[in-house]
Amino acid sequence: MTSQWGLTVPLTGVPLPEHAGLLQALPDLGFTDVWTSEVSGTDAFTPLALASVWSPRLRLGTAIVPVFTRGPALIAMQAAALAEAAPGRVALGIGASSPVVVGDWNAVPFERPYERSRDVLRFLRTALAGEMVDGAFDTFQVRRFRLERPPVTPPKLLLAALRPKMLRLAAAEADGVVLNWLSVEDVATVRAELNSKNSENGEKEVAARIFVCPTEDEQVARETARRLIAAYLTVPAYAAFHRWLGRGEALKAMWDAWAAKDRKAALRAIPDEVVDALIVHGSPRRCREHVQRYADAGVTTPVMALLPTPELAAGGPEVLLDTLRELGAR
Repeated sequence: MTSQWGLTVPLTGVPLPEHAGLLQALPDLGFTDVWTSEVSGTDAFTPLALASVWSPRLRLGTAIVPVFTRGPALIAMQAAALAEAAPGRVALGIGASSPVVVGDWNAVPFERPYERSRDVLRFLRTALAGEMVDGAFDTFQVRRFRLERPPVTPPKLLLAALRPKMLRLAAAEADGVVLNWLSVEDVATVRAELNSKNSENGEKEVAARIFVCPTEDEQVARETARRLIAAYLTVPAYAAFHRWLGRGEALKAMWDAWAAKDRKAALRAIPDEVVDALIVHGSPRRCREHVQRYADAGVTTPVMALLPTPELAAGGPEVLLDTLRELGAR
């Protein structure tokens, strides 16, 4: 499968209306895709709806829409509307998200995430095909739902997955997988698990969010990276993922300090080699070469998440465009 080349939007520090010109320029800068996340900033669908109009050449992806924070029918309706606006250009990434996003912020119990993800995936497969859904799943029941406007071309369905059970579900029932927080070397481990589940549906898309900090100031890059690593890899699912990948010893001191509520010690405990493996940093050209290694390792859709840098903050729109030009696929 030919690699796509993606960028996470909206960009930090750029107001949403000012993305119009940027999105129009992206295809000529070497980007094929824009992808959104959904944490505490924009929702996943609004920036893509704007992008569908502002830049009709771009493919649109969500990474991810949480399966708990909307009802199954609402996810289907939003995905169908986006697929109608951008036929054949939508990849719907769904996933469990986290106890903080789901429980603490959206007041929804974070229970049985594997089963809920599987059930929403199966519901969406049927609903987005325009068929009626009527019956009980393990984690919810739907009575006689049918999309009023089913898309002519349903979106691809990708499942966020970290460890073997969810990866095998993605291989068996989704059109692909959404990965996060892994190194180039980790791609082989994850792909081996995906490939262990034989599928009759052909090769799966492998999308991965890759954090990119395009600065040659190593200290700034690593300080930024450590804050992100501590915030994410202390979440139980990500901690378990990295134990499975073999980083248990390397990250134990961080986890211990975090559990003791010593945040500064947790940051200091993250080894440079872990930072450099998980966060791409350096000159834009060096960053692009590093991201290309993910593609060479088997990521079919690398999706850069651009981190703020002093250069970007001081340089304005022209520096941003020049940086994106350097980061674009060749």
